[in-house]
Amino acid sequence: MDSDNTPQTAIARLARRTMLQQTACGFGSLAASALAAQELVTERTSAGPPAGGPSRKQGPTRTPRAKRIIFLFMQGGVSQVDSFDYKPQLQQYDGKTMPFDDARTLAKTGRRAVEQRLMNSPWQFKPYGESGRHVSELFPHTAKHVDDLCFLHGMHTDGVAHGPATLFLHCGSTNFVRPSLGSWVYYGLGTENNDLPGFVSISPSIGNGGPRNYGAAFLPARYQGTAIGTAGEESLAIDHLNRPGITDASQRSQMELIEQLNRRQIQRRGFSNGEFDAVLESYELAWRMQQVAPDVLDLSSESAHTLSEYGIDQPSTREFGKKCLLARRLCESGVRFVQVNYGDNSANPAWDQHSNLPKHATHARAVDQPIAALLADLKRRGLLDDTIVWWGGEFGRTPYSQSNGTGRDHNPGGFTVWLAGGGFRPGTAYGATDEFGFSAVQGKVHMHDLHATLLHQLGLDHKQLTFRHAGRDFRLTDVYGRVVDPILS
Repeated sequence: MDSDNTPQTAIARLARRTMLQQTACGFGSLAASALAAQELVTERTSAGPPAGGPSRKQGPTRTPRAKRIIFLFMQGGVSQVDSFDYKPQLQQYDGKTMPFDDARTLAKTGRRAVEQRLMNSPWQFKPYGESGRHVSELFPHTAKHVDDLCFLHGMHTDGVAHGPATLFLHCGSTNFVRPSLGSWVYYGLGTENNDLPGFVSISPSIGNGGPRNYGAAFLPARYQGTAIGTAGEESLAIDHLNRPGITDASQRSQMELIEQLNRRQIQRRGFSNGEFDAVLESYELAWRMQQVAPDVLDLSSESAHTLSEYGIDQPSTREFGKKCLLARRLCESGVRFVQVNYGDNSANPAWDQHSNLPKHATHARAVDQPIAALLADLKRRGLLDDTIVWWGGEFGRTPYSQSNGTGRDHNPGGFTVWLAGGGFRPGTAYGATDEFGFSAVQGKVHMHDLHATLLHQLGLDHKQLTFRHAGRDFRLTDVYGRVVDPILS
């Protein structure tokens, strides 16, 4: 028998795609084609911009006050009554029991008006700046910038546990798979720099939503966030960004060959789909990033003064200081949405002090100086005017102690976030919780409202920023949300 006609040689000649077409009645190929066709139909009938790369813009619907967002995510829920929401009556009623509609007890048992023991803050508050805003001694560096901050004291949200509340914070839904805020922003505005991703999440956690918190869900895959680093690890490198021993010309030739092969597959099929296009674009973006990203990620090019200002020369602030400095460099380089995560991958997120409230001091020490340095640096460089800095967690904490009296439970009914730059009114406070800091009672701002307002400042109408999926037009705020006009300058 001719060696070229052996069964083994014949099988070897069959490409994987040909095997799908010619075996098992071609069902594998039919399924793949159907999925690809469905993806194509979804993109062609979407309410979003046409496929064509991350630089294609839907564009703002109004004059934007900001171009980008830096989100400082405090994973686990900072206690508002121990940080920025001063409640002197907690000291007066410390140790006394009062009835509260505890969110967790209500969710588990349906019981209302449960007796709880009030607990005063172990940290002192004092007024700062011309605005006289009270800040606790947990955040002495951030306190120096209160005249640049806009506090929202009447925040409330959905979700009692970390997982649902964290997903709601990022995606506007407690359980369904929905695009994250960063992906919506990237989808709506595109990127300012084609050589870098439009959306970056620095050191995200793998828990409480994990990649869904920076995922694109049913938006075209190109709009998903790019993760740099992992929670709990100090390294902020991007794997395989450099290929020692390989010249730029060789890498360019490899890229061109891969692109030709992929385009040939598209021509052979007669159509492409969003996921396949995203893969092709990721190859091209990776190539461009190799030329640009190493310089952006290289913090050693900063002056010794800047590194010290961010606390990178101190063990307690080094890790978060690097993240904040990288966020400034990414924004300066044209990245549209940068999320800086403070947290870890443990079962109990960083700020989740149910039984060890003094641990708040350790976390505050790690983030306070870097945050203040970021605000000062952005302002000094003229970037704060068109950059929104958003600080906050998925919810707050209760003003009463838990059963052992040494911590605070989750509180989605009333908490504080603050905003800086990007057209928000500086040196102001909007909304209020009750006298103990438990429930939002004035100027209430739901998480949907915050999302709508952030998009508004970027020039995007949250009601018009939609994408058609599964027969309906979806948006970040679902069918809710209002722009909070009083906090806009």
